[in-house]
Amino acid sequence: MTARGRRGVRRVFNLVNLGALVLVVFTSLPLYWLVVNSVKPASEVGRVPPTAWPDEVTVANYVDAFVSVGFGRYIVNSLVVCLCATVVVVGLATFAGYALARTPMRGRGPVMIALLMISVYPSIAVLIPLYLMERQLGLLNSHIGLMVPYIAFNLPFAIWIMRNYMLGVPRGLEDAARVDGASPTRTVLSVILPQVKPGLFTAGVFTFTATWTEFLMALTFNSQDAFRTIPVGIALYGTTFEVPYGTIFAAAVSVTAPIAILVLVFRRFVVSGLTAGAVKG
Repeated sequence: MTARGRRGVRRVFNLVNLGALVLVVFTSLPLYWLVVNSVKPASEVGRVPPTAWPDEVTVANYVDAFVSVGFGRYIVNSLVVCLCATVVVVGLATFAGYALARTPMRGRGPVMIALLMISVYPSIAVLIPLYLMERQLGLLNSHIGLMVPYIAFNLPFAIWIMRNYMLGVPRGLEDAARVDGASPTRTVLSVILPQVKPGLFTAGVFTFTATWTEFLMALTFNSQDAFRTIPVGIALYGTTFEVPYGTIFAAAVSVTAPIAILVLVFRRFVVSGLTAGAVKG
């Protein structure tokens, strides 16, 4: 490559890096503003012009969120619903994905297309029928009343991820396990699962994130404060005459932190799982 060509490549490389830096700064500003406002006194949150850093750092907003407002109850409700839904979704998606990847069947293509279509189907389109069904079954204002629709809406995408990832597992491993006398269930649990850990983490992270931040069904199905989840609890903060923005910012930081930590800790598995699902079958 000539010197002129190398300069051109270097110039393009620098432009790409500059664009990535601008994108990082642009996407980080809302998070920075969220954290900064959560540690500002109430009198400084709505100041005009706004301050980039508080004159006095305080944790009163966090104390108010967890003690006065009772935000901890919403966290417990979200954890119960999200963790149970995630465990069920990942467990069912593992066996369903294995069946779609390995079992000979007719109509596999339409099944995969249907799963993909269901995964992007808007929940608001079936919200009223779901509400009527849950009212008839007595599931309103309960944890299981949220778990069931969360599982139903997140399972198709998890199956898609697990099926695509299992296509990359060598069949020789299953043949060896079968020769040793392992049952299909034993083969999946002992041979397949260790090979598809990135896919498991990907499906788990996406399911947990989707259920952790879901608002519409949580607002519709659970009207009692004892069963409200985090998004609904934050949305209903305040009164007719006062909106505690500092408390809302503190609660929002507490909600965002677990998701950010989860993605940072398992980022390699998530990227690996998504990449495998994108290039296999």
